[in-house]
Parts: sequence; C-alpha cells; structure tokens
Amino acid sequence: MPRFNYVARDSYGFVRKGVIEAESIQLAEENLIHQGFRDIQISAQKKIESVKKEISLFKPKVKERDLAIFSRQLGAMLGAGISIAAALEILAEQLPNKTMKSALVKVRDDVLSGNSLSKSMSKFPNVFPEFMINLVGAAEESGKLDEILKRATIYYEKIAMIKGKIKSASWYPIAVVVIATLIVGGILTFIVPTFAQIYESFGGELPFLTQILINISNGIRGNILYIVGFIVFMIVGNSYFYKTATGKEFYHRLFLKIPVLKNIFHKGALAKFARTLSTLINGGVPILRAIEISSKTVGNVLIEKSLEKTKLDVEKGKSLAVSLDKKYFPLMFTAMVNVGENTGRLDEMLDTIANFYEDEVDREVDALISLLEPMLMVVIGGVVGFILIALYLPIFKIGELIK
Repeated sequence: MPRFNYVARDSYGFVRKGVIEAESIQLAEENLIHQGFRDIQISAQKKIESVKKEISLFKPKVKERDLAIFSRQLGAMLGAGISIAAALEILAEQLPNKTMKSALVKVRDDVLSGNSLSKSMSKFPNVFPEFMINLVGAAEESGKLDEILKRATIYYEKIAMIKGKIKSASWYPIAVVVIATLIVGGILTFIVPTFAQIYESFGGELPFLTQILINISNGIRGNILYIVGFIVFMIVGNSYFYKTATGKEFYHRLFLKIPVLKNIFHKGALAKFARTLSTLINGGVPILRAIEISSKTVGNVLIEKSLEKTKLDVEKGKSLAVSLDKKYFPLMFTAMVNVGENTGRLDEMLDTIANFYEDEVDREVDALISLLEPMLMVVIGGVVGFILIALYLPIFKIGELIK
C-alpha cells in the first residue's frame, strides 16, 4: 500500500509529522481529518528514500534490556492514563536505542491510522519479537495491557540476566585463554629471539629445554602468516558453519555434552522455556501458541525440535506434562507441570520452575568459575614457568657455554 508523508496540526494545535498508508492522497487526507488533524500537507513517500532509511549496517540491535525498558515505561504511562499514541511518541524521544526509536515513530503513526498496537508492532519483527507481539495482542483483548506490560518487563529482565550468566560462563575461560595465548605468543616472538642471539654468541651446546623453546619460537616466527591465516580461517569457517542448520545442531548437541558447561546450557534453556511459557499463559495467549513461541526462546535447536513434537501431542489432547520429552525435561520439571495442570495454576508453577532453574544456573556458573580459576592459573603458570626456566637455564651454565 502507498505511504505518504504528512505535516498537520492535531486537536491541541501542535504540529505533527508522520507517515500514513492509504490507497490515495485523498483517502490519506480523509483519514487524517477523521483523526482530528487540520492544516494538512501530504506528499507521496518516494520508494528510494524509504529503502535508504531502512537499510543501515550500523543500526544497533534491540536486546532484552531495551525491551524491558520499553515495556516498563509504556506500562507505567498507560497505567497513568496516557494514550497509546502519546506514550509511543514520548518513548520514541526518550529511549536510547536508535533502532527502537525509529520503529516506535512508525508504530505510533500506524496506531493513529487505526491499527491495533500488536498489529503495528508485528510490522517490525526485528525490533519486537513474537513473544511481545502475541502478549500485547492477548492483553488488548483482555483490556489489561498495562498489567501485562509490567509482567513482560519482569520477563525480559529475567531473560537478560540468565543470558548474561550463560555468556559469562562461556566467555570467561575463552577470554583468559586468549589473553594468556597472546602474552605467551608475544614472549616467544619478541623476547626469546633476543635471548637466542645472546646464547648463540656464547657458542657451545644449549640445554635441552632452552633448545626446545628456541625451536618453538623460530617455528612461530617462520610460519606466522600461516598460523594467523589458519586462526582466521577457523574463526570465519566456524562462524559460517554455526549459522547453517547442520552446524547449529552439531554445536547445540556438543553444548549439551561438554562437562560442567552442559548443565549451564541445559538448565538455562529450561529456565527460559518455563519463564516464557508462564508469562504467555498468564497473559492469555492460547497454550498451543504459547508452546510454539516458547520453543523458539530456549536457545537450543534440539530442545526446540522436541517442543515442536510436544505441541503436536498437546494438540491431540495429551497433557503438557506427558508430552514433554523426558530426555530434555527432568522428572522434577514434568512433575511440577503436572501439578500445575491438575490445579489450574500452570502459570504459577512454571514461574516456580523458572526461579528454581535460574538459581541453579547461578550456582553452576559460580562453581564453574571457582573450578576454572585455579586450573587456568596452574596451566598458565606452568607455561610461563617453563619459558622462564628455559631462558635462564643457560645462565647457570654460562661457564660451560663460553669458549
């Protein structure tokens, strides 16, 4: 449908700018008059300009924390009696994320043209996830939009926390190893050759450890381009492979098998599923749609595929507790879901499950860091110790080296 830029005065006399969709300029003007605008100036929006505005390689991504801020502030303003359009306009000016600000301006224009908030948000899937769109849609039907938005705020804050914990568990050891490798590589590349030249001037036979260290240093310096190229190839290749369906399934299967880390990834997925499903059910989203949306938030394709089968079983009339795959959902999880279904308090029970597994992830991450810190110190200390001993060993035998 054609889009038109407009400049007009609202019922309070304020100048408003925006975009409206209509079959023609005449219909667009009639729509704006119907909304209470006057002194209207309309111009057709050029397709090239529209595309240019949408394309941007540097637009920041909308993260859980951005969505938490958005839902908290929108819920508070709606609760205070501010209209949806006015609240969206205020948020578009205040929110720090530029991608969300741009989307909110268009959502506001869409709402002013007569569309519902959920329908307007659905036009920006890169900004507003399915979870929020469906939650808002159900809330609009029940008339409890401000209350549901407050619950969405809690949800996004919890999800952001759990993702942060999982990322810290993943990146902490990687960061330490990478930094240690760079330091050791720098020593082997720049410091060891200097000592090698000094020892070479002495003549004589070097100690075994020192000769090994010099050989390693020479090997790195002589093949530095190949080593860097191999590392870049591995990083780019793995990044590309992970984006494929086969690669994602391979790595997600691997994540559930790595000792210590597997508990963090598994329990994190269970926590996200329980939290999402609880929030959606509480918000009035139908159970089948809630399972479908929740399955996409777990962060593991294997568990997601199992939940697709769960949805089909529930659709056939089976209970959720019976339909959950026992391979991925432990007995405690299914037992509590069963209790929730039998008592009619499934959302509350899922909330309890989510809290439990979030606490479990906290403990697992703390345990992992407590385990890794001494191990990494021993390994790094051993490598650095080997280098120091190998470098200074010839000094203790300097008399034998000098001819």
